[in-house]
Amino acid sequence: MGYTSDLSDQEWEIIEPLLPKRKKTKPPDWTKREILNGVLYQLKNGCAWVDLPKDLPPYSTVYWHYKQWRTEGAIAIIMTELHAQAREQVKKKPKWTTLIIVDSQATKNTCNASIESKGFCHYKSTNGIKRHLAVDTLGFPFFTHCTKASVSDDRGLIEMFEQNIDYFKSKPVNVYKITIMVDHGYNPEYLTKELEKIYPQIMTKIKFKLAPKPSKAEKDASGKSGFVVIPVRWVVERSNAWVEKCKSLVKNFDRTLDNANARLKLCFVRLILKRLAKAS
Repeated sequence: MGYTSDLSDQEWEIIEPLLPKRKKTKPPDWTKREILNGVLYQLKNGCAWVDLPKDLPPYSTVYWHYKQWRTEGAIAIIMTELHAQAREQVKKKPKWTTLIIVDSQATKNTCNASIESKGFCHYKSTNGIKRHLAVDTLGFPFFTHCTKASVSDDRGLIEMFEQNIDYFKSKPVNVYKITIMVDHGYNPEYLTKELEKIYPQIMTKIKFKLAPKPSKAEKDASGKSGFVVIPVRWVVERSNAWVEKCKSLVKNFDRTLDNANARLKLCFVRLILKRLAKAS
């Protein structure tokens, strides 16, 4: 009997060509599909690797492959490729967009986290890490980044863009400027100044836009109170909610920030894969 986290035949057909190819020294005891099912089971259910069900491959085999894919950057490559396919599926340009919505989410650490990945966010009163997302209107990320929770939203965005600066450098001049929508936790003037130090021409490729924030008077006039859904901005909030459907991401169980970022990307690999298979 399979698990709800298992790949369907359609999902396997989509992702199988993207998995790293390895030289075979002997016939494998387990197929890549079975191993990937083990990785996805742990992602969804949040169990310790050693507690994987016995009808899945041995946990040492599953974890070894996951570690290899993570270390080699295969997870990031697969997420980018699947994202491009998802955009093409809805008649959007696979790589370029006119709108990127950015947000961060503070997440509590567990005892597994190393000292280097621990930080306290005073705004959210959270001791842990921050997950930074830059998503399109589908809610799927172009970029992800993990920092200590003590790192400001501005600094997290700068680091995320710096790591992916080649994306902005390669943007064609005949494509409209990319609008970067941020909330009021970000400072566009400061971001502009710091990003221009990294890439002086970046503001010819992007522009910042603050998401509207309804005042108390506006809320009262419309009969609303507390949290109010903001047009377009809700897309990234939904993405944050999607992440928390994976029990292994409800808190940070990874020792390093790089490992936490790889697991975040793997979550979106699974989400995009489901969408592609459902629409095919």
